[in-house]
Amino acid sequence: MDKKLTFRNVAIVLLMAVAYLLIFILGATSGAIHPACYAYIGALLPVAFALVYLNTCTLIRGFGAATALNGFIFVLFLIAGEADVAYIIGTIVMTALAEVLRKTNGYDTLKGVRWSFVPFAFSFFAYTIHWWTDTEGSLAAAVEEMPAGYDALMKPVIDNVPMLIVALVLTIPVAIFGMRLAERILRKRAEGLE
Repeated sequence: MDKKLTFRNVAIVLLMAVAYLLIFILGATSGAIHPACYAYIGALLPVAFALVYLNTCTLIRGFGAATALNGFIFVLFLIAGEADVAYIIGTIVMTALAEVLRKTNGYDTLKGVRWSFVPFAFSFFAYTIHWWTDTEGSLAAAVEEMPAGYDALMKPVIDNVPMLIVALVLTIPVAIFGMRLAERILRKRAEGLE
């Protein structure tokens, strides 16, 4: 595969960033079903994230795949006022870990993509973690933005820290499964990696 980032590749990366944003939005709107969906769906989203990430990594054969995807959302969230301190720190840390692991394990290798995807898979939790880092602010926002009584549904979810830990731990095998599934679905792209 050509290692140069052509106009066509840039367009596809931009398309992948938009797809990633749509997955993020889907995860965020799942809270309309129940607050637990919003809090824990981050453990399941890596199945969809893997398709976007693998495709992006086959196009960006050096530094930047995780940065391009998380950076796109990061900028949009900053503009929309959705980026709090916990999100900013979490996104920077997850993105940096993904980039370092990919470099360490090889930009052109499937091993590099697999290892780097594990921290990248936690990206949605950087967005939802404000429930635990700013509980009072999150509950106040729910009173303003959500239907009456939503904050009362949120409180037990926030207080259930063991379930958050389970969701975070579950993210790792889901990320591994998601990447393996993405490799099968995008077989030709994955075969282009060593």
